[in-house]
Amino acid sequence: QVQLVESGGGLVQPGGSLRLSCAASGFSLDDFAIGWIRQAPGKEREGVSGIRFSDGRTDYADSVKGRFTISRDIAKNTVFLQMNSLKPEDTAVYYCAVGYSDYVRLHPPEYDYWGQGTQVTVSS
Repeated sequence: QVQLVESGGGLVQPGGSLRLSCAASGFSLDDFAIGWIRQAPGKEREGVSGIRFSDGRTDYADSVKGRFTISRDIAKNTVFLQMNSLKPEDTAVYYCAVGYSDYVRLHPPEYDYWGQGTQVTVSS
């Protein structure tokens, strides 16, 4: 059974940091592109980062470039999103998703499996 479980969300002040984790079970991430996608209330889903698990190549949306870092732990079949210098506009539910693809970052509808999401709130 394919399962993605996110963790690490929470409430943080502007300028703070959070680290999200996405643990996969039931399959290997080796042939997949893994993405972090966020959705704020009333807004469309936004793909913020992606990683190609096989070689670790990464890609970022302009809105988070230089502040967020995506990485992977091959042994743990897990992907992380380190979020620094957080802003109120980063507030959203963050989902990890995987898509069977050679690309690094996909458009949200192209991902095949999704986690349940974790809330990130940036507020003073």
